Amino acid sequence: MSLLHVFGFGLKVGHLLWILCCWIVSILSMNWFIDAGIEEGKTGLLGDGGKKMWFNWWEKISGNSCKIHHFCCHYIGSKRVGRTWWRKLLITWVLVWTLVSLWTFLYMSSQATEKRKETLASMCDERARMLQDQFNVSMNHVHAMSILISTFHHGKVPSAIDQRTFAKYTERTAFERPLTSGVAYAVRVLHSERDQFEKQQGWTIKRMDTLEQNPVRKDDYDPEALEPSPIQEEYAPVIFAQDTIAHVVSLDVLSGTEDRENVLRARESGKGVLTAPFRLLKTNRLGVILTFAVYKRDLPSNATPNERVEATDGYLGGVFDIESLIEKLLQQLASKQTILVNVYDTTNDSQPISMYGSNVSGDWFQHVSHLNFGDPFRKHEMRCRFKQKAPWPWLSITTSIGILVIALLVAYIFHATVNRIMKVEEDFHKMEQLKKKAEAADIAKSQFLATVSHEIRTPMNGVLGMLHMLMDTDLDVTQQDYVRTAQASGKALVSLINEVLDQAKIESGKLELEEVRFDLRAILDDVLSLFSGKSQEKGVELAVYISDRVPEMLIGDPGRFRQIITNLMGNSIKFTEKGHIFVTVHLVEEVVESIEVETETSSNNTLSGLPVADRCRSWAGFKTFNQDGSALTFSSSSSDINLIVSVEDTGVGIPLEAQSRVFTPFMQVGPSISRTHGGTGIGLSISKCLVGLMKGEIGFVSIPKIGSTFTFTAVFADGCSNSNEFSSQKINNQSISLEFQGMKAVIVDHRPVRAKVSRYHIQRLGLHVDIVPDLNQTLRSISSGKAVVDVVLVEQEVWDRDSSMSILMTNNFQKVGRGFQLFLLANSVSPAKANSATSDGYNPTVIMKPLRASMLAASLQRAMGVGNKGNLRNGELPGLSLRNLLLGRKILIVDDNNVNLRVAAGALKRYGADVVCAESGKKAIKMLKPPHCFDACFMDIQMPEMDGFEATRRIRDMELDMNNRIQHGEVLYESTSNWHVPILAMTADVIQATHEECRRCGMDGYVSKPFEAEQLYREVSRFFQ
Repeated sequence: MSLLHVFGFGLKVGHLLWILCCWIVSILSMNWFIDAGIEEGKTGLLGDGGKKMWFNWWEKISGNSCKIHHFCCHYIGSKRVGRTWWRKLLITWVLVWTLVSLWTFLYMSSQATEKRKETLASMCDERARMLQDQFNVSMNHVHAMSILISTFHHGKVPSAIDQRTFAKYTERTAFERPLTSGVAYAVRVLHSERDQFEKQQGWTIKRMDTLEQNPVRKDDYDPEALEPSPIQEEYAPVIFAQDTIAHVVSLDVLSGTEDRENVLRARESGKGVLTAPFRLLKTNRLGVILTFAVYKRDLPSNATPNERVEATDGYLGGVFDIESLIEKLLQQLASKQTILVNVYDTTNDSQPISMYGSNVSGDWFQHVSHLNFGDPFRKHEMRCRFKQKAPWPWLSITTSIGILVIALLVAYIFHATVNRIMKVEEDFHKMEQLKKKAEAADIAKSQFLATVSHEIRTPMNGVLGMLHMLMDTDLDVTQQDYVRTAQASGKALVSLINEVLDQAKIESGKLELEEVRFDLRAILDDVLSLFSGKSQEKGVELAVYISDRVPEMLIGDPGRFRQIITNLMGNSIKFTEKGHIFVTVHLVEEVVESIEVETETSSNNTLSGLPVADRCRSWAGFKTFNQDGSALTFSSSSSDINLIVSVEDTGVGIPLEAQSRVFTPFMQVGPSISRTHGGTGIGLSISKCLVGLMKGEIGFVSIPKIGSTFTFTAVFADGCSNSNEFSSQKINNQSISLEFQGMKAVIVDHRPVRAKVSRYHIQRLGLHVDIVPDLNQTLRSISSGKAVVDVVLVEQEVWDRDSSMSILMTNNFQKVGRGFQLFLLANSVSPAKANSATSDGYNPTVIMKPLRASMLAASLQRAMGVGNKGNLRNGELPGLSLRNLLLGRKILIVDDNNVNLRVAAGALKRYGADVVCAESGKKAIKMLKPPHCFDACFMDIQMPEMDGFEATRRIRDMELDMNNRIQHGEVLYESTSNWHVPILAMTADVIQATHEECRRCGMDGYVSKPFEAEQLYREVSRFFQ
């Protein structure tokens, strides 16, 4: 392992540890923020603005810390650092993180303590709330009983309630008063009414204060032994009592100290009042009494105390055995054993009265929950503590120790790394030098590619340009086909050069697609012409079929689409020795909808009859399709055209072990492939990149010794709009179609797929086409005279298989006076087959495959004597708009190559332009010095003495100087007040940097060599509107 790797590893570990520390701090701070949010509801000290401020503050600190960390890493890798400084840094590091670990321990311990306090508070508040709720329920029911007694005892004569009724009722309704031990009613008796009351009740009113002073136990209690109540203004003897406290009947509650104060406060306030805790009679347990006054009539809420006293009939009291009741309440909670509960009466803060609880020692944490039993005079509270002391804060201990250990590990790693920093710095400087050399080599490579591209493309520009000019001469249809093939071959040669350039663009990410209107069928015809010679030489059938649902015109990049098809078909041609190569184009929607598409992919019904790889498997992984293989739903209103193109062959196939690297640049199936078949191994990788730029996907399926099928999708825009440009491009095809309009053709072929392809190409010429499987049926149809047939096209395989019917067919052809034309469709014609096709001196016309519209039209025109065989010219636009646009325009062409001058001049003169040529940049400067009469200039870039960039800069400087002089009135020109001649770059250099340099030096456009005449026109027409 190199020292640089060790250093890099140390930096990465340090960075990860820094992230870990930031994470720990962020977790702690988030806990602090959350706690602050909780405290906000209690104290209101931290608002929303404060929280946002702290969050923003933490984000800034985190961001600045990351920046400081990256700066330190860069500083360590680029500066020489002394070892003494490193030792100080390490010591400081260890001390700082020791303090951090200690702070972490204290902070997490405090957090655990706060959480323990919160748990205790929650449990205590829960118990206080349950006790208070149940007390309120009991209090409400006691109050309801006071209303019941007022209604049925004092409001009825005679009374509807006696002791027995009261005892039975209170016993049955005891469940509604869960905290009461019993209920009793004492009636108000004046001193003047005492004798009559005692006679009526049959007992004497007893006094209570003696029991309070000398409590008795339950077994020693005897009501008859109690003393009579002393004489006083009024009495409150208990007349009704629940069975549990029946021993209080006949007791005067006004004679007791605590009860008397309770009764007087109750009747004056009109609310329930509580006594202080005291020992209950007979049970001797601690309890309290809740008292409600019973009034004679309904009193208003604002009644005075005197009015309430005068309206009092009696007093209803509820006895609460506090100890037993709280014990029952705590037993309902599962966690009652974890905390200690004490209840106090704190009416007197200095001497609180314990109502429940013990003095057992527990945790030193204590929480106080206030109780409200409805009596504002009395104050009660519940005090809670944990039974067990807090456990050791093991999480805090382990976390702080872990942080300290991590910090020590980081210090150790840095200490081990610092000894190698000097060596790493040296390696770093070496790498910097190597990087500069690599960048210089990359620039040199780009310049080399530009130079080689220019030197190769310049003569190709002359060849293609001259071929294009040859098309403007009087050629018959066959000669035009030869010239077109030569042009396609030249363009294919240029495409091989472009592959290397495209790979360089792909690696640099500078490859972009055009958006122009193009004819998809014409492009595939051109590609067929390019490979027709090779396929005929091998005897391999080459065919293209495009669905009728695919629009005539599309908008996209035709050159890049042609490049993909050429790469795929080129590979198929190289590796296929027999059978066929079949290209199909459909809409994605058709793939599942059309039964015919599924039929074509079966091995029993193929173009040549040989088995093929199932094309459905080639798109199995496409995102365009669902997992079940069905196409996604496309919107009919969308202008996007989703095409799926398949290239099927019956070649040798791709070995299974090599299929994973098919799309890898410069990788081939085996080392012998390049020696046997040639190629660079980058065609498929470029195709995959281009398909991706077209928003599509590419895949394949291959079976060794069976063949391969490559499928890709691409998205284009619909170009079939009502535009003049689209109409003008259809004129030539329409003129050919009119020549064969109304004619009928018969195709004789027993293979449905091959017959379908032949019908597709013939129907493009405007003929009505029928398909028959054999010669016998064709002969019967013609002999009967029922059907008028103009053209009969027989597949070579059918013709050779049945020689006797072939002879009858030729004889019938001679008898009917050649009322129809007979053609043979053949992949290749050997001398033996040519002789066998001849019968009695008649030789049927042979049409060589692959079929394409221009070749079929030429063959039919020659055989049938129709159409203009000598005046068709390539790409001639009959409209006068082009000629009117450039007619009389004076254009300067600057190029050091005479062939390029002739090509460019001929292209522009074709449209009526007045062309002047210059062989150097210096001459162009003299000719374009203002004032001049030129309307535009085409400038080559790479020229001797002075290149196009420098020449353009000097021309722009002269124009700027002239325009300044015109603005200052030094020079006057009536024709123009601003000199700026359009200058278009004209070069074979297609590197992206050249495009940018053209714009920087002041050029207005760019034309790449080799170019077409229409390219020149389209660029110049932007300035002549």
